[in-house]
Amino acid sequence: MPSGNLEDRLASLSASATDDDGVVTVTVGGGGVVTDLRLDDRVQLLSGEALSAEILRIMRRAQAALAEQVAEAQEEPPSPVMPAAPPFPSFQNTPTLPHQVPGNGFESGRDSRAR
Repeated sequence: MPSGNLEDRLASLSASATDDDGVVTVTVGGGGVVTDLRLDDRVQLLSGEALSAEILRIMRRAQAALAEQVAEAQEEPPSPVMPAAPPFPSFQNTPTLPHQVPGNGFESGRDSRAR
C-alpha cells in the first residue's frame, strides 16, 4: 500500500472484476467510479438487455471488491508523524546540592537568608 495519509491512499485504490466467460471486465477507481470497461468481441452474441445487465453485475462486483480494500485501508493504524518523545521528567522536591537541606529557604530557588 502506498504511504501517505488515508485520503491519498483511498484515492489511489482501484479494483477490477471480470465475468466468468471473460467477456466483460470493469475497473473502478476511488469512489467506485468506472475507470475502464473492456468488452470482448463475443458481446455481439448477447442481446442489448443481457449485455447491459452483465455490465452492471460486473460493475457491482468490482465496486464490492473496492469497498473491501477501503475497509482494509481504514483498519490500518496510521503511521506516526514523529517518533515518540521521551517521557516528561518528574521533578522531585529534593535538594540537588549537598549543602542544601529542605526547609532552609532553598526550595524556592533562591536563598532566603541572603536578604
